[in-house]
This record gives sequence, structure tokens and C-alpha cells, in this order.
Amino acid sequence: MLRRIPQLLIGLVLYGIADAMMIRAALGVDPWTVFAQGLSHLTGIGIGWLTNIVGLLVLLLWIPLRQRPGLGTVLNILLIGPSIELGLWLIQTPPELWQRILLFTDGLLLLAVASGLYIGSRFGPGPRDGLMTGIHARTGWPIWVGRTIVEVTVLGIGWLLGGDVGFGTVAFAILIGPLCGVTLPLLAVRERRPAGASLTAAPPTDASPQDASAQTAAPTHPTAAAPH
Repeated sequence: MLRRIPQLLIGLVLYGIADAMMIRAALGVDPWTVFAQGLSHLTGIGIGWLTNIVGLLVLLLWIPLRQRPGLGTVLNILLIGPSIELGLWLIQTPPELWQRILLFTDGLLLLAVASGLYIGSRFGPGPRDGLMTGIHARTGWPIWVGRTIVEVTVLGIGWLLGGDVGFGTVAFAILIGPLCGVTLPLLAVRERRPAGASLTAAPPTDASPQDASAQTAAPTHPTAAAPH
């Protein structure tokens, strides 16, 4: 516990900073941030604060899906948004394209480390993760089907509202799973097992690298979704 709570807090703060780095790179961001950007254009509210609000609204969708939040779920909603705002205050968009590419790359790598930290602390999934696992549990659909439907929907709405869709959006979609597949095993807190218990378990056949990584964070679910 002495390691898990600081690891959770550091991971969530770094996640927000990493998100801000990718936003400032202006090369495209992940679907949920595109959605927050679009809402920000519409409402004038900061992206970070909207990330909090959207996270809270998504959490309400857990009720009919019979999902139960953990400490990590609550702190995810409370900390990532302000950390994004802090990062946006500290970081400006570089003038040169190569600098923006470097900033995006650094942000993506930091986000993978942050994901490994907060997911690996095993305090429960983020609100968007739980939405995916809830859809899976209630419908029996593979995780990737529910995730694709949800993220394509929020991406489309965010893009129509003026969110930043670009090369970075594609790079995020392709690379975040493999990167988290590296960071989570390195950073995950090992769960104590009863004597004689099996030390390994085969992941579900429909699980992507993201699914397998988040499974550590939410052991009560068959599979889990990507970070954030």
C-alpha cells in the first residue's frame, strides 16, 4: 500500500502532463481528447476541466452497467483534468514541425509510463475503461467491438466540433497498446497470491495488448480497456 498510492497519484498527474504535451504538439490527439477539445470549442471551458466533467458523466453510465468504481476511478476523474490544465499552462506549441513531432513523441512515451504506473497500482480502472468492460459484461461483445464503437463515436463528434484529428490520432491508436504492453509489466505492483495458486493466467483470446495491461488494474473484470 505504501507503494501503490504514491504510484497511483504520480501516474495520474503524469498522465495529464503527457496529454497536455500531445495537445500542444498540435498533430492530433486520442479520441477522448478530441472530444474534449470539440466541447471546449463549443463551450469555452478548458480541455482539462471538460475531461473531468466527461469522466464524471461516463461514470454515471456505469450504473446501468453494474460497474463498481475503485479509488483509482475516482482519483482519475479528479486529477487528470487539473494536470492537463497545468501542463497546458507550462507548455507552449513549438514553432517548428520537428519540435512538435518530438514533443508529441515524448508525450506519448510519458503517457505509456504514466499508464503503467496508475493501472499497475491496481486501484481500479478509469471511467472510460470501466465503460468498455461494462459493455463487454452486459452484452458479451468482445472488448475491441465496444471500444471501437464508443471511440469512433466520440472521435466523430469531437472532430465535427473542431477537435484536433491528425497524424497523432493515428499514431496514438497504433502505438499506445504496444507501449503499454511494455510499461505495465515493468511497473505493475505484484498481487500477493495464496500458496499454491497459479502464477500465470492466459489472457482472453479477444484481448488486445491494452486489454491485457488493464486487466491487472481491474481483476474483477474479464478484460479491461485501454488507459484513460
